[in-house]
Amino acid sequence: MSLTEQLLDILSSLGGFGPEIWLAVSFCVVLLIELLGLQRSKATVRRLLAVLSVVAVLVAGLWAALMPVRGFLFMHLLFVDNQAIFVQVVIALGAGFVLLYEAFTTSDSDVVLRSNSAERPNLPLEWYSLLIAMTLGLFLMAVSVNLLSIYLSIELVSICSYLLTALVGDRKASEGGIKYLLFGAISSAIMLYGMSLLYGMTGTLDLTADVFGTELAQQDAPVVAVAMLLTSAGLLFKLAGVPFHIWTPDAYEAAPVPVAAFFSVGPKIAGVLVLMRVVTSLPLEAPGGTTAVVLQTPLAVLALAGILIGNLSALRQTDAKRLLAYSTIAHAGFLLVGVVALNEAGFEATLFYAGTYLFISLAAFFLVDLLARSNNSDLTISSFAGLAPKQPLLSVALLVVMLALTGLPPTVGFTAKLLSFSALYEAYQQSGDSWLLALFVLGLLNALISLVYYLKIPFLLFFRPADTSSESDSLVPMSKAAVWLTVGVTLPVIILFLKPDLVLRWLANQ
Repeated sequence: MSLTEQLLDILSSLGGFGPEIWLAVSFCVVLLIELLGLQRSKATVRRLLAVLSVVAVLVAGLWAALMPVRGFLFMHLLFVDNQAIFVQVVIALGAGFVLLYEAFTTSDSDVVLRSNSAERPNLPLEWYSLLIAMTLGLFLMAVSVNLLSIYLSIELVSICSYLLTALVGDRKASEGGIKYLLFGAISSAIMLYGMSLLYGMTGTLDLTADVFGTELAQQDAPVVAVAMLLTSAGLLFKLAGVPFHIWTPDAYEAAPVPVAAFFSVGPKIAGVLVLMRVVTSLPLEAPGGTTAVVLQTPLAVLALAGILIGNLSALRQTDAKRLLAYSTIAHAGFLLVGVVALNEAGFEATLFYAGTYLFISLAAFFLVDLLARSNNSDLTISSFAGLAPKQPLLSVALLVVMLALTGLPPTVGFTAKLLSFSALYEAYQQSGDSWLLALFVLGLLNALISLVYYLKIPFLLFFRPADTSSESDSLVPMSKAAVWLTVGVTLPVIILFLKPDLVLRWLANQ
């Protein structure tokens, strides 16, 4: 391609790159306002930055949804399709909800709640620009089809994640950020090694190039599968998938609730789409057998390991955020179930699971935080005892969300698991792989294990008396806007169970 043709391609690609350009400009504007507002009232600057940040991410999501451009951008570095747009819209919604929740629960003083048992400092002003930058990285992940663009977008998300984890600056936050950084560096190195192997085999970094599949088809299938698994290390790290999950509980516990809530949804949704793109780039046939089938078994093992480790580890937790952190590890395994199926129904089920998990996970983090705030307590599970009579609306909402995380009706969590495991059983019938059957059976049985810890907090809320040794029985006043936002995030958990076609119809048109 001549230089003139390259320049013309770049110029024509700008039409499909609007949301990313908007987020990049918004990041610079928010950062500049933050620097210029150092000498002004901190509360005034915070309110301005919150409004600008919410507008930035929601406009980016709306722009992506309405953008008519489809196809390759920047000489096959990026690819815009309906799947990418769906993921971008979900990420923008998640970022918007998190920013609104933080704004509604932030006071004009330096500390939202301060007592002998709970201390919640406001997030530093830098968090707004970092969240926009992380959203930009997730948008880029959603459209990346080149190994180079995939790596760069993952690193942008990772760097922002490390900083957001340690942003509060206390000892726990610093420790969580360092652990996150170390495991991120390891997974990044492994991913780069896998990418180098793929480049050595194919001579290209473009997953969509014909030569990529043609050259891989000439290699032994087990060799290709190993290279693909190594390349997937960075994606498993963003998914909090086994064996790159160890950072999750410490990082989630150290990070403020809005940050941990966004970690639980944004990187997972973008990461699982990139993983689907990597898997579908495999050749159908190779000398050692069908490459996809060779990769299917290790992915099934990783999915099953994530479900078991996440659920069994959550049983022992006494802190609500650590419990939800191990829950996200288990749900990373459930997200992989549809990918393991390696069929269209499985990929569609995975996107449905990822899109609906946004509401379930965000609502879970928001609800436990609000209930703890109302009791002026920390996030220790025992501190939720007896709060249902005092906070009936939030308690019922949390019960609904916990049923959704378990995968029981009448919640969309049931629908998501039904679609994923149906696709997995269909794949088992076609391949006869015993690991797929093991994942199917043990994955469903894990719903019984998860019932024990998911219903622990609702049980305490409704059936255990409040701690009589507390200093005061009175509730701490909460922002009504935060309460109604949280209830609003919870409603789709029921609505999408009754009307799943609201999402399925969009996915079916891809």
